[in-house]
Amino acid sequence: MRLIFALPCLIVILNWLLPLTLPLWLKVPAAILLLVASQYHFWSRLSSGSVFAPEFPRPLVIAFNWAFGAILFLALFQIALDLGALATALARWRLVPIPDAAREAAGGLAGLLAAIGVANAVRVPPIRDVTVTIAGLPPSFEGYRLLQLSDLHVSKLFPTAWSQAVVTRANAAAADLIVVTGDFIDGSVAMRRTDIAPLQGLHAPDGVFAVPGNHEYFFDYADWMRHLSDLGLRMLANTHAVVTRETTHLVVAGVTDLSAPGHGHAGPNLDAALEGSPPGAPVVLLDHQPRHARSTAERGIALQLSGHTHGGMIPGLDRLVARGNNGFVSGRYTLGTMTLYVSNGTGLWPGFALRLGKPSEITRFSLRSE
Repeated sequence: MRLIFALPCLIVILNWLLPLTLPLWLKVPAAILLLVASQYHFWSRLSSGSVFAPEFPRPLVIAFNWAFGAILFLALFQIALDLGALATALARWRLVPIPDAAREAAGGLAGLLAAIGVANAVRVPPIRDVTVTIAGLPPSFEGYRLLQLSDLHVSKLFPTAWSQAVVTRANAAAADLIVVTGDFIDGSVAMRRTDIAPLQGLHAPDGVFAVPGNHEYFFDYADWMRHLSDLGLRMLANTHAVVTRETTHLVVAGVTDLSAPGHGHAGPNLDAALEGSPPGAPVVLLDHQPRHARSTAERGIALQLSGHTHGGMIPGLDRLVARGNNGFVSGRYTLGTMTLYVSNGTGLWPGFALRLGKPSEITRFSLRSE
C-alpha cells in the first residue's frame, strides 16, 4: 500500500517538481515534504495502530488530507500535460517542452481543488429532503418523516464539536424517527468516547434506530455495540422494531454488515430481521452496504436505506465505487416496488476526506402513499 500511495508522489516529483526552474535547495525539501505527505496512511498506523484512525490534532489531519489530495490531483494533471506534450511532439515531429507556467498552473489548480474537497468533506451537512412513495402505506403514516444519518466516522477529523452540531441539526429537523446506517466511528471506544458522546442527545418521538457499518468491526465490535446502546441508540442487528399508529404498523428492520463474518460475527440475515414482524406492514430496511439491494427488493421491502459508498466522493471515482457496489453509489434507485436510497454520508473516512460534486447529507424522508 505504501508503494501504491508513493506512485503519484513520484510522478509529481520526477515529472513536475524536478523540471521546474527552481534552485536545488528548494527542490530537495519540497520533495521530502511530498514524500512525507504521500505516506499519510503509514503515519496514521503509527499514531494509533490502525490506518483507519489517524490520531493527530485535527488541523494536522486536515493538512494531511489536503496535501494527499493535492498530490493525487497534481499527478493526474501532470500526466495530462505529459500526454499533451507527447501528442504535440508527434504532430510536429520535435520535442515540445512544458513551460513552467503550465506546471505552476497545474500545481495551483491541484491545491485549490484539494482545499475545496476537504472543506466540503468537513462541513456539517445541510438537510436534504426526499419524498418516497410506498404502495400500501397506511393513511396514519401519510407524511411520516424519517431522518437518516450515515457514515459519521466520528474521529479526530469529526470530533465532539462536529458531532454535536450534527445532533443539533438532526433534532431540529423534527423527524418522527431517526436512523443511523452504520460507520459511526474510526477508533476504539476509549479513543472516541468524548467525540461520540453528543449522539446521546439524538431524539425523535418514535426513537433512534441504527445498524453497524463495516468500520465498527475494525475496533472491537462488541464493545461498540454495548456503548452505542448505552447512548440510547437501539441497535437492529438482524432484528426489527415496530412503529404503531392507531391500529396500523410500520416495520423498521436492520441487518449486520456484509463484512461481519470476516471478523467472526453473524452476517446479515434478513429472515431473522423480519421474523415475527406484522404481516402486510410496510418495511423500511437499514443495511449499511447497498450491494445486495436487488435481492432484497424481491423480498417485498418498501424502502432500503444504505450508505457506505460516500457517494463516490469525486466524479470519476464514483464510477469505480459503483462497480464495487453492484452499481449503487448515490441517491435514489427504483428496484421493482422497492426504493433504495444510498446516502452520500454525513461524515467521511478521515483517511481520504475529499468531496467534489458529491456533497455530504443529513437526509429527511417524507413517506407518501402511492
